[in-house]
Amino acid sequence: MSEYQHVRTGKLLLKGEKRKKHKEKKHKKHKKKKEDPEEIEKREQERRDVELHSGWWQIKTVEKVKGNVSIEFGKGAYVSAMDNGLFTLGPPHADGEGPSPTEQLTGIPLSDTKVAFKTGFDKYLGVEKNGKVVGISDAIGPKEQWEPIYQEGKVALLSSGNNCFMSYDEEGDIVASSRTAGKEEILQIRSNAERIDKVDDTPVEEKVDSLKDCEVNYVKKFQSFQDRRLRINEDDSSKLDQAKSSGKLHEALLDRRSKMKADRYCKV
Repeated sequence: MSEYQHVRTGKLLLKGEKRKKHKEKKHKKHKKKKEDPEEIEKREQERRDVELHSGWWQIKTVEKVKGNVSIEFGKGAYVSAMDNGLFTLGPPHADGEGPSPTEQLTGIPLSDTKVAFKTGFDKYLGVEKNGKVVGISDAIGPKEQWEPIYQEGKVALLSSGNNCFMSYDEEGDIVASSRTAGKEEILQIRSNAERIDKVDDTPVEEKVDSLKDCEVNYVKKFQSFQDRRLRINEDDSSKLDQAKSSGKLHEALLDRRSKMKADRYCKV
């Protein structure tokens, strides 16, 4: 029997046929998608900016104006609270330095567009009739509400008390006296809170304009194409909107596909 062990086995080869040589499949190397140079440079600029301000990063959306924040004019000069209820523009900090304790405020979201600021003396930033920015109020009223206006990467703070933008005068006092946002009114709101970037975990199938397209995408993904025909449930799909609102979109789509008896995960 030992002689049989040395016999080569394989596909039956008829007389006159030549044995085909199997070519090894070459695995394609997945090329890494090249990043946009502008995006790389933008991230590098943001990284350098954070280092120059000792971890204090620029807030670019209203909803992030909360917790420990500071208001910066120019380069490294922050709005500083004084014990007499007034505010002044502090001296510029050196590179690598953040705002001092008197230059740190607490941001309080009030709505989708408005915020309030509280000092270390437990007083809220407001504006008086003469345009002076003060911190003497124990509660938030119309004069203590501010609206960050973002445009083209720049931000200005509009007072709800007199509809003027925050800036500083020749003496360095903080005021809100201009109804237009010029160079002197441009500022930065910064935070030293831990940055948590929201990850978009929306499935690719759902990144479409309508639920109809969404259903088609899921059918394409899960349907077993025995006859190469796309089988879409023609029943009323109005309930899909309600299912999406209640967080049961996937269950509703699965139920609709199961009725078509063509889904490889829900055959009946």
